[in-house]
Amino acid sequence: MPGPFTLQQIAQRLGGRVVGESGILIRQVGSLERATREQITFLSSSKLKAKLAETRASAVILAPGNEKLTGLPRIVADNPYAYFARVSQLFNPVITQSGIHPSAVIAPSAKLGRNVSLGAGCVVGENVVIGDDSCLYPRVVLYPGCTIGARVVIHAGAVIGADGFGLAPENGRWVKIPQIGGVRIGDDVEIGANTTIDRGALDDTVIEEGVKLDNQVQVGHNVRIGAHSAVAGCVGIAGSARIGRHVTIGGAAMIHGHIEIADHVHVSAGTLISRSLTKPGTYTGIYPFDEHDAWKRNAARLRRLAKEKKNA
Repeated sequence: MPGPFTLQQIAQRLGGRVVGESGILIRQVGSLERATREQITFLSSSKLKAKLAETRASAVILAPGNEKLTGLPRIVADNPYAYFARVSQLFNPVITQSGIHPSAVIAPSAKLGRNVSLGAGCVVGENVVIGDDSCLYPRVVLYPGCTIGARVVIHAGAVIGADGFGLAPENGRWVKIPQIGGVRIGDDVEIGANTTIDRGALDDTVIEEGVKLDNQVQVGHNVRIGAHSAVAGCVGIAGSARIGRHVTIGGAAMIHGHIEIADHVHVSAGTLISRSLTKPGTYTGIYPFDEHDAWKRNAARLRRLAKEKKNA
């Protein structure tokens, strides 16, 4: 484990302003409730000042407006949560596997960049391209024709480039539509365990740079997710949805296909988005379940109330 570092050394590396004893030694990070001596914690909200008063941490990271809430040695930073994340990275650097496991299967036409790591049981299909410094954990499958950027991390069990759900009805049966597009994933993307990203039907499915996908996310064919968006676990995104940049989608939300979501939209957990969202903001659609007919009646009443309020 790296370190220890003094508060001053941390600030020299990451910025921020030290208040109090700058030479105090820090060996690890911790939560407000459970941090101990030689650990540093953070305060994200003044609502937690009672917990701050009880913490046993040796130092704390907080915002300028909360600087006087404690007499502990502290680092003052504009975004304490993000600063804490970087401090945690400093003490706990990600240790990825190295090299290519003997059980990995790599097609002869695949192209691997420098310092690519492939875990046990990985499968890399024909004409796949993987950028420099990318890491695939065990049992990741890349179907033919996928392109993976640099510094991409794909966790165990993810499947990239399986066929999209393309079916045409004919005389009571389903006719499969060949999925001839690919998947293109940008630089610095992280994809969680058992997440699936389908290949495009005609054009590619695209995940732009810096996107973070949690575990068990389903991305349908021809979806495009804009740069630096983040999608929490168990989200389903149906085919041909277009999601903007810097969008966040809470856990178990569902996104209909063939709709567009603007940049800087935040979708609450469990929300169903069934139409395009054309302006930034937070959208929430959580509503208690009920018998179906009762649910429809109550939903209709709520819509009328919203219209009446708007027209008042």
